[in-house]
Amino acid sequence: MRDYFNIKLPDDEVAAMSMLALAHIGDAVYELMVRTYLGCSGKATARGLHRAAVALVCAPAQARAAARIHPLLSDSEAALYRRGRNAKVNSVPKGADISEYHAATGLEALFGWLYLRGEHARLNELFAAIMEEDDDAS
Repeated sequence: MRDYFNIKLPDDEVAAMSMLALAHIGDAVYELMVRTYLGCSGKATARGLHRAAVALVCAPAQARAAARIHPLLSDSEAALYRRGRNAKVNSVPKGADISEYHAATGLEALFGWLYLRGEHARLNELFAAIMEEDDDAS
């Protein structure tokens, strides 16, 4: 039985997945990390947690996060991000422009790719760099 919390797929299985499939998984990984971060930060009410999570996982915020970590990416991570960013999407949510949505999709694809490869330490490193600005504002 596969352990989906601690998954480590072979590189060929991950490479066979579409960018949108990686982004789909990465969206959940990123949101779980944000929710955990917020829950551990002391926000007490469900409403406060929800509002803070929505503010951090929306496409414009994810686009800013992608720009923040871009200088930290390895060549292979940057290439994967670009492929995710350039994936054809069928719709854009209100409150985001197309370039923000593409950048957010690239970030999600990167997080999905790292998660499926079992690179949890790297996920935590990149997430910490994203949240660093948020911590400084607190």
